[in-house]
Amino acid sequence: MHKLIALSIIVGSAASVPLLYQANPDLFETMVRDRLTEKPAQNAQPQLAKASQPAPVRKQLSGRRVQVPMDARGHFMAEFKLNGHRVAAMIDTGATLVAFNQTTARRIGIKLSQSDFRYEVDTANGTVSAAAARIDSLQIGRIHVEDVEALVLEDKALSSTLIGMSFMKKLAAFRVEDGTMLMEQ
Repeated sequence: MHKLIALSIIVGSAASVPLLYQANPDLFETMVRDRLTEKPAQNAQPQLAKASQPAPVRKQLSGRRVQVPMDARGHFMAEFKLNGHRVAAMIDTGATLVAFNQTTARRIGIKLSQSDFRYEVDTANGTVSAAAARIDSLQIGRIHVEDVEALVLEDKALSSTLIGMSFMKKLAAFRVEDGTMLMEQ
């Protein structure tokens, strides 16, 4: 009888794992990543975060809220998923659209021809050609937005990805508070 009860508990626990994963896939991803990067305490040395690396996203498990801390340069850098592909990006509320380069476009499955680059865009690096695009799915933490307008620039014109207002305006709210960008869907 004890073995039957123990077996029931094990089977019930195993059956609940997929349900828990579906409810919060980021929690499982974080747990696995933490386990894989865990180091013994005696070898641990403090490391300075690089300004160019996205800061870890602090997530709240209730609701669809995400907190992104400001980096040393005063930017909000985080890891996003564009069409399911991880991309380090900077949140730029001064940018009208989400913007990325041709290489990133190819990586996330957006196919463009040279004739698609029919728009002229003024950037800090001068006037460049750009193509209009749509991102099927853009995600950060538990926030997930579909059908986001984007702009694809030539590789020489843009080296990073910018998350502009075409994503931000689809959120219920966003604000900066105590050096942290708070986003809510």
